[in-house]
Amino acid sequence: MTILLDNETDISLGIEYEKIADKVVNASLDYLKCPYECEVNILLTDNAGIRVVNNETRHIDKETDVLSFPSIYFEVPGDFSIVENDISSNFNSDSGELILGDIMISLEKVIEQSKTYGHSVTREYAFLIAHSMLHLSGYDHINDDERADMERMQDEILLSIGYTRDCR
Repeated sequence: MTILLDNETDISLGIEYEKIADKVVNASLDYLKCPYECEVNILLTDNAGIRVVNNETRHIDKETDVLSFPSIYFEVPGDFSIVENDISSNFNSDSGELILGDIMISLEKVIEQSKTYGHSVTREYAFLIAHSMLHLSGYDHINDDERADMERMQDEILLSIGYTRDCR
């Protein structure tokens, strides 16, 4: 498992970014029964940084909490057998790991939303990674059924590693 994490801000949440990311990414992949070692890139930014990318990629000129950029198009969410159709594009030739994609998180939103929802920045940061890992694995929340499924899966992933709403 390779998690390439970069923080382009001076914002400090006082948490162990890499340790939490590793725990959530691994728990997500275990939950989804991913049969491969994977590579995930995580960029920590601020509201201004994520707003620029949100506008460039989604044509929405406002900040958001997290953006997900999957490297794989899943016909069926979580069906990792699709990656075998194009091994040269889906796997890192040096490490042999499946390249899942990129996650971009606004640390300012982590702080804001942890206050809004009444839980710790640790839980909010972990939640955004779990949410994004589901997107990188083909899940979405366009309709109510998909949204309910994603919410259930996120809760189950976070509960499995102890990141409940009251965790510190």
